[in-house]
Amino acid sequence: MFSQRDPIMSSSITVNDIFRKYGHEYRILYPNLSLHEKKVMRAIEICRTEALGGRIEECDHCGHKVVLYNSCRNRHCPQCQFMKKEQWIMARKKEILPFTYFHVVFTLPDKLNSIVIKNQKIIYNLFFQKCRETLLSIGEEKKYLGAKIGFFSILHTWGQKLNFHPHLHCVVPGGGYSETKNKWIQSSHNFLFPVQVLKIRFRSLFLKGLKELYRTNKLYLNGTPYLNSITFQNLIDTLFKKEWVIYLKESFKNNDSVIEYLARYTHRIAISNHRIISLKNDIVTFKYRDYKDNNKEKNMEMQALSFMRYFMIHVVPRRFVRIRYYGLLSHRNKKKAIEECRNFFKIIYKDKEVKLEWSDIYLKVTGKNIHLCPACKKGTLILKEYIPEKRYESLIFEQDMSPPL
Repeated sequence: MFSQRDPIMSSSITVNDIFRKYGHEYRILYPNLSLHEKKVMRAIEICRTEALGGRIEECDHCGHKVVLYNSCRNRHCPQCQFMKKEQWIMARKKEILPFTYFHVVFTLPDKLNSIVIKNQKIIYNLFFQKCRETLLSIGEEKKYLGAKIGFFSILHTWGQKLNFHPHLHCVVPGGGYSETKNKWIQSSHNFLFPVQVLKIRFRSLFLKGLKELYRTNKLYLNGTPYLNSITFQNLIDTLFKKEWVIYLKESFKNNDSVIEYLARYTHRIAISNHRIISLKNDIVTFKYRDYKDNNKEKNMEMQALSFMRYFMIHVVPRRFVRIRYYGLLSHRNKKKAIEECRNFFKIIYKDKEVKLEWSDIYLKVTGKNIHLCPACKKGTLILKEYIPEKRYESLIFEQDMSPPL
């Protein structure tokens, strides 16, 4: 007797199911998809299917057999983020500094959406760069902290309803190193920087950078009302007068919980499988939280092809880095900075690094042993044979290939 094992899926209807069912129709409706977008779609469609191959395991007690198909490992796939998230958590726990942590969120105004969508890579890079300049420059000012700080940023582009909503989650330790005083300085436990100062500084830096991109003809603006220099300048003037949305969320006094909390933001994608309720009559129903109505959980319905279109808007450019580290926590500085900070505060840290298999990590996090036979609950599943990978390109694209004109 065979069964199919998939310990990470948590919903009967998944994003992958929707893409498998409507992918061909979607490609016909949107024939100008980039190669990168086609590859993302293909990965989601074939994830954990026989197209990627897999293996058959057999119980050494009762002989029960289990089929386990391979993952696509694409970062946009909702079935492939669990292990990456847990590995990220383990790595970051080694880098905790002895400060209160602050969660700062930078948001771009909706009026910029038409420009951002057509210039994702260049605008997202500008977004990261100006958040970096904002936090590092304010941190070094004597009237605020007067120290070099470090932080990491995570890009999200979606809201709860899959709408386009670019924002950066920045995780900032409340402390840094003062070169003039030659010592480490802590901020207050409940105060980092004035929010209004963050808003004004970031708005000024970002719009200045945006104007420079326009001046050097690096923005693609076809299809937007901003091809004309006058209308573009009017947009800049309007945004200078507008108050931008930047806020400090939770501060963390218990440093052990910081990384666990932040893992919710790191490897998240536009929508997780557990939020999908049903797929009936080409309508996808999913859960969302209405932040304007006391965080109440509500249901939303959307045509399947529209659901896919909204999902694909949040596919980031090829090789784009969504998590970035700056200042004292940059890859170049953090090892030395963390060690010096611990020495300064006389913190003894014992790094018991043990390389765990993914099954050990899953057992540690969920308490479930994936090697335990699901039938008899006594035996251990042993690898019996490998399932070879199939050549799937022709299967997925054969109907998309139209004859040459």
